[in-house]
Amino acid sequence: MTTSHDGAAVPQQFFTGPAPSTCLDGLALHTPALVTGLRSASGEQEEGTVLRLMEIGFLPGEAVRVVARGGFGVDPIAVRVGQATFALRRSEASMVQVQVGVEVQP
Repeated sequence: MTTSHDGAAVPQQFFTGPAPSTCLDGLALHTPALVTGLRSASGEQEEGTVLRLMEIGFLPGEAVRVVARGGFGVDPIAVRVGQATFALRRSEASMVQVQVGVEVQP
C-alpha cells in the first residue's frame, strides 16, 4: 500500500506493472478505451495527482475517451470518463494507462 502526501492510503491494486497498453495522453480523439490502471507515482506531488485522478473516477474498468485537445496539441486535454468530462494536463493524462480495442459499454 502506498500513501499520498497527506498520509491517505492508496491501494496498490490501482497501479499496474511497467508495460501499459498505452497512456491516455497518446490516445487518438474519440477512440474508446478502458482504464487499466495508473502509473506508479515517483514523488509526493505525483502521489497527490494519482489520488486525485482516482477520486474523480479514473479507476480500472472505466470507459474513457479523449474528446478534445488544446490548440496546437498543448494542454488541456478534454477527457470523458464514465459520464463526466474533465480537462487534464498532458502530464496528468500520461499517468492514466488505458487499453484500446476492447468492448466499451456506452
